[in-house]
This record gives sequence, structure tokens and C-alpha cells, in this order.
Amino acid sequence: MEMRERIYRVPQPILPPDYRPKGPDRGSKTPAGEDFARVLERVQGEIKFSRHALERLQTRNITLTAGEVGRLQAAVERAASKGARDSLVLMDELAFVVSVKNRTVITAMDGESMKEHVFTNIDSAVIVK
Repeated sequence: MEMRERIYRVPQPILPPDYRPKGPDRGSKTPAGEDFARVLERVQGEIKFSRHALERLQTRNITLTAGEVGRLQAAVERAASKGARDSLVLMDELAFVVSVKNRTVITAMDGESMKEHVFTNIDSAVIVK
């Protein structure tokens, strides 16, 4: 007895020319009316803190004000404009190792933790005044 493979075609539904599947509006505006390009630009520039960095901030009792986060963000932007990938950012009595490409703070140190510390895997340093 010989087995034959058969291909069965399921007919696709015929839809009217103006049919659009129901679902969320995929227009260029967000619900608040801000266009996608502006949202992307705003979000891309924001820095994030890795879990490790957040733990270091907490264990070393480091708190950052909105102004300090803004200064850190500006330092990351400057490093990015020079083509940096991983940078050491020195700001006041604090040090941050940042993945510039990912806009992510990898670790954070205060002045006491920086003593006799060797920073590795960085290709640049930014000193913030």
C-alpha cells in the first residue's frame, strides 16, 4: 500500500478592500498626543541604573538629587559624543562606571570606596565640575 502526501489548502477569507483588523490605533501619536520620535528621543537620553549600581548606592548611603542625575546624564552625553563605550564619571566625591552605549550606570562609589581602587574595562573618563 503506497502512502501519498497530500497538501490541503485552507482558503483565506475574502475581505472588503477597506477592511482593517480591529485593535489599537497604530498611528504616529501616543495616547497623550506626543509623537513617537519625541518619546524615543526623550527616553533614549535617560540614564538607567543597573541592579548592582542600585545596591551600591544603597549600601554606601549615596543619594542623588535630580540635579546630580542631570549632571551625570550630561556627562554620559559628552562621553557618547566622543565615541566612548564604557566610561568612568567622576563627580564631586563620587565615581560612576557607566556603559555609555546602554546609558546604564554599572556601579557607583563614594570617596571612601574609591581609595586604592583600580578601575578596569573603561575607555574614557569624564570629570564633572
